[in-house]
Amino acid sequence: MGKKIPKKCISVEEAKELQKAWCDTRTPEIDKCLGFEDTREFHWSVKELKQYLKYVKKQSKKQGIKNPGIRVYFGAYPKEQCKMDRGYSTVFLAPTGAPVGEGKDGDDAPNNYLIQPFNHNNGGMPPNVF
Repeated sequence: MGKKIPKKCISVEEAKELQKAWCDTRTPEIDKCLGFEDTREFHWSVKELKQYLKYVKKQSKKQGIKNPGIRVYFGAYPKEQCKMDRGYSTVFLAPTGAPVGEGKDGDDAPNNYLIQPFNHNNGGMPPNVF
């Protein structure tokens, strides 16, 4: 038998609704302000994500963090670092967690600035629609 679906998964229909709401309420204003269509989807391979999560788990364990997490942040590249001199959006993953007894856990866990964040993803241009 296959494994259970993780608790926080959503349906494809809900994901499509979320993407549509983003596109309807944010992308027109963002693109108008920037003067170009910005990216709004980002891709890493499963292999890359597994390697990063393994790194975070290993480094967290060394620090006495038993339940590390990942926080996702929006970012934007400086125009000088972008093809076509635009400054496209990006996202990066930031490790969270504090040693047992030294802080909040779960959603309230602090960022762990001793572990490097994860970026350098690929985004579709034009953006891929979900």
